[in-house]
Amino acid sequence: MTGEVFDVHDHRHALKLHRDTGERELWENRKGLDCPACEEPFADLLVSERRHNSFERPDGRFCVVREPDRLLVFSH
Repeated sequence: MTGEVFDVHDHRHALKLHRDTGERELWENRKGLDCPACEEPFADLLVSERRHNSFERPDGRFCVVREPDRLLVFSH
């Protein structure tokens, strides 16, 4: 997936939106979509358009994908 953008709306059928603040979105992966960073299924996806972010420590492994206008954090 190198160079490609992860389009949440293309995968909307497999994701459930839990929170949307306008600058951040939290999605649950309900269909076992693969993480673009490690190519393994992820549990949750945080999408942030904010320049500065602070996150609570996840319970397990996570992957980060940086796109030109946003940051994607995939928890496993």
